[in-house]
Amino acid sequence: MKKFLIILTMSLCLIIGVSYLVGSVIVPLTQSNNVSAVFTATTTSENKVIQQRLKKWGYYSGAIDGILGPKSVSAIKRFQKNNGLVVDGIVGPKTAAKIGITLSSNSSNPSKQSSSDLYLLAKCVHAEARGESYQGQVAVAAVILNRVKSPDFPNSIAGVIYQPWAFTAVHDGQINLEPNQTAYNAARDAMNGWDPTYGSLYYYNPATATSKWIYSRQTVVQIGKHVFAL
Repeated sequence: MKKFLIILTMSLCLIIGVSYLVGSVIVPLTQSNNVSAVFTATTTSENKVIQQRLKKWGYYSGAIDGILGPKSVSAIKRFQKNNGLVVDGIVGPKTAAKIGITLSSNSSNPSKQSSSDLYLLAKCVHAEARGESYQGQVAVAAVILNRVKSPDFPNSIAGVIYQPWAFTAVHDGQINLEPNQTAYNAARDAMNGWDPTYGSLYYYNPATATSKWIYSRQTVVQIGKHVFAL
């Protein structure tokens, strides 16, 4: 009987411990932080149509390049404000309908992410690269998305970011810092297709990196203090 009680007590402690750990991961992923309920990423061809129409209507003055960067997002927000839509800079179904396009329903598009994915990606960008240039922050987000698409890594943003020892910011707790608007913008730009790293899967700071293995990776580009590699 005594042995049974000991086993029962240990089992209960294990269940409580697992519940606590799961809760600590899920809570930050489900906070909306004032972003829209669903983030719908558009394809490059759809982005070009969006830019063309916004340019025709006087909202946008940039290049028709299919990348919804800061200028495009600002134009989308102005369009949304003038049309009584939620002003979030995201082309969801309602905004798309006002613009006059039908969004692709290709669920296999790895860039199509929920608001929790955008929030988590922004958190990692802020934690890992808040001292870098805007392009450098987009680059960090792009590496995470490139890993999601690679068969060598987990197939979700949360899986990539929380992969053991993958990111220093997760290990030292900086992932729990609240992202600023710049981090959100960088995460959104990366999700909309901007990849300054040209497909890189790794990045590191040569001044602080201690792993000899990382230096064996093929260097693609250096942006700020980070070297991006394959």
